[in-house]
Amino acid sequence: MNEITLHKQWVVKAPVNDVFRIMTDFEKFPENFPKVAESIQINKREGNYLEMDATARSFGKRFRVKMKTQILPGKGFISDNDSYQFGTSGHEELLLSEHTNGTLIDYTYQVAIHKKWLRVIAVPLLYWYSMKHWEKAVIDQLKKILEK
Repeated sequence: MNEITLHKQWVVKAPVNDVFRIMTDFEKFPENFPKVAESIQINKREGNYLEMDATARSFGKRFRVKMKTQILPGKGFISDNDSYQFGTSGHEELLLSEHTNGTLIDYTYQVAIHKKWLRVIAVPLLYWYSMKHWEKAVIDQLKKILEK
C-alpha cells in the first residue's frame, strides 16, 4: 500500500466566511498555525490558483513542501502537495459548508508514500497520529481564534 486516505470532519462555531478567510490566508498560516507551518511563500498567483513553497512541521521534523492550490471562493481549497524531502505527495481538500452550529469542515488528504522503507512506519503513524496532530494544531487553534 503506497497511498492512504485520511478524512475527518469538524464543526467550528463561526460563520463560513470567517473560517474561509483564515483557512485560505496562506501567508498568515505560520502565524495562525505555527505547529504545522513554519513558512509559506507564494511564488505565483493567478486568480484563485496559487503556487507556494512551504516549510511544514510534522513528526517533530521540518520539511519543504511544494503546493499547487486552488482556492474555492467561500468553500475552501484543494491542493496538490509534493514533499520530495519527506518522500510523500498528496491531494488535500478542505471544504466548508454551513452547519446549524456554525461551519462544517470536511477535510480529506490522500497521501502517496514514495519511499518503500517509509511505508512500513508511515502508514500506521499517518492513520494514528496525523489527523490527531492536525486537529490539535489547526482545528483547535482555529476554534481559539474564532470561538471567542
